[in-house]
Amino acid sequence: MASLPATLVAAAFRVFFPRILAERQQRIQMSDMRCDSGFRSRCKCCDGAQRVSRPRGFTLVELLVVIAIVGILIALLLPAVQQSRDAARRIKCASNLKQLAIATLNYANTYGELPPSGIVEPKTLMDSGGREYPVFDQRAGKMFSWAVLLLPFLEESNLYAQFNLSLSVLEQPHEPQEQSVPVYLCPGDAANGRFYFDDEFTAGKRFAKGNYAAYVTPFHSDLQLLYPGAFIATGQALARVVDGTSKTIVFSEVRTRDHEQDERGVWALPWNAASLLALDMHHDRNRAGGAFAPYLPLPTYAYQAQLPNTLGPNSDTLVRCPGGNGALGEAQLEGLPCHKWIYDLGLSGYISAAPRSTHAGGVNVAYLDGHVTFLLDTVDPFVMAYLVDIRDEAVIGDVDD
Repeated sequence: MASLPATLVAAAFRVFFPRILAERQQRIQMSDMRCDSGFRSRCKCCDGAQRVSRPRGFTLVELLVVIAIVGILIALLLPAVQQSRDAARRIKCASNLKQLAIATLNYANTYGELPPSGIVEPKTLMDSGGREYPVFDQRAGKMFSWAVLLLPFLEESNLYAQFNLSLSVLEQPHEPQEQSVPVYLCPGDAANGRFYFDDEFTAGKRFAKGNYAAYVTPFHSDLQLLYPGAFIATGQALARVVDGTSKTIVFSEVRTRDHEQDERGVWALPWNAASLLALDMHHDRNRAGGAFAPYLPLPTYAYQAQLPNTLGPNSDTLVRCPGGNGALGEAQLEGLPCHKWIYDLGLSGYISAAPRSTHAGGVNVAYLDGHVTFLLDTVDPFVMAYLVDIRDEAVIGDVDD
């Protein structure tokens, strides 16, 4: 992209500036000819038999032309410079995602299973037919996210050692959760130095923000144990990923807001939109054979899926969503729509979040085998659902740009 402005710059210098200088030199020669042709009485550059040439400057027209050309060249170059910076940020974000995926594989090799999406207290509910099923309650138990558990595999052992896993993440005496982790930051977002805290939900504890989250389900995040993605609350062996590691998305990007009560991007909490993502592509109970049958995407609500950088109709589910409720909320205007979590857990609830980035046209995603691609905002919701689900056995290639 940067080659076109550079070519135009070179062409401008080759064409316009020599022409201006040639015209200026021609005027000087004409003036000298007048002096040599008997007009010495009126020519200020001559005195007697000896002619002395005075240096001549550019005319006003010439200066204006040069200034205009320089302005055009700057206007052409600035977008190219900005594009190169954006490309560098995107590459850095992709590199971080690759490190997370590799750390995940190293964790699985060490412990025999993938990291749990979060360390929370197990919970079960009962459906209308009296059948029990497990749900993920993000605010129950000790509340450590997968990002805490991966720290030793990301050369952050010293930070990991500051966590006391026998206590709640809200009770850490050394406050490791308020430290920013470089590998969890994407330079395209200003997450570094941003914090989340809430008197009710975090007991006033500060939590640092980052820019990466893990997919836990193609449906709602509280139903991750029914319709699992790569990371689920109990952890799972790689062998359960029937679709294969190269066809299963595990990580993507999230954006943060400069608001202390917006939890998006908080790396230490296993909360929706903080470190967890859910596509919100509903399960087709009728075609699949019931709510507890293996996941099958429902076409009826495909338009509501939380695709990359979506602005609606669905939005990120947060515990408060400050400045977000309503079509003209502050969060919506920032391209970060959200709504307050007011639903029950379980099959009748609703809790999901979309991947988001400042990269034009999409987000980076990492697959379980470690490779990273760029996922377009316009990705087909069915394709994305199959890439998040781990056991649909659909044959799908990379859907990058």
